[in-house]
Amino acid sequence: MLTRKIKLWDINAHITCRLCSGYLIDATTVTECLHTFCRSCLVKYLEENNTCPTCRIVIHQSHPLQYIGHDRTMQDIVYKLVPGLQEAEMRKQREFYHKLGMEVPGDIKGETCSAKQHLDSHRNGETKTEDSSNKETAEEKQEEDNDYHRSDEQVSICLECNSSKLRGLKRKWIRCSAQATVLHLKKFIAKKLNLSSFNELDILCNEEILGKDHTLKFVVVTRWRFKKAPLLLHYRPKMDLL
Repeated sequence: MLTRKIKLWDINAHITCRLCSGYLIDATTVTECLHTFCRSCLVKYLEENNTCPTCRIVIHQSHPLQYIGHDRTMQDIVYKLVPGLQEAEMRKQREFYHKLGMEVPGDIKGETCSAKQHLDSHRNGETKTEDSSNKETAEEKQEEDNDYHRSDEQVSICLECNSSKLRGLKRKWIRCSAQATVLHLKKFIAKKLNLSSFNELDILCNEEILGKDHTLKFVVVTRWRFKKAPLLLHYRPKMDLL
């Protein structure tokens, strides 16, 4: 079977960000047209625009940030295709946190260690049998499952009710993984308040409804940049959903 070698240069147009012309970092896709950019580039662009930078289609008239999502598959492809990119990005993030005197989040530490072990094994020409490799993978997965995301970067948020039809939470302050999404929050709150469906809830920050796929890390970066505000819970009866 014939194999064809493809140069990285030939596919650069598919794995680079149109806004910064660099390789995609934290790849984020516009759900309306499926064009992909670096998250930081796209968020900054959408602060003053509501159209896709590539095709100029209107993402949303007033809330374009709710219609973009993290593209993990694309980011994995970029990291696999571009040698050293992931390690360089992890190093930059560590240096950023050290410069601010902050603790490096657990997810960055984990990715860095994983990448370093992968490189070392290739440099030293080490090979492992399939059985031992599968055993180590199973053990690592077991450790991750028992961790319950405690090693992730954590974020503290305040939840306040914005509707007379909702009873307040006994504990309005919660602390959870920055990788948790707004949808996770909605399901958690619906269970706590004994609501029939989490779809009856809207979560707002600075008077703006948050998209269900937004992570709390994304909320912190984009909504708390100038002012840290509580998340407001708004109740929508079923008849309003029709």
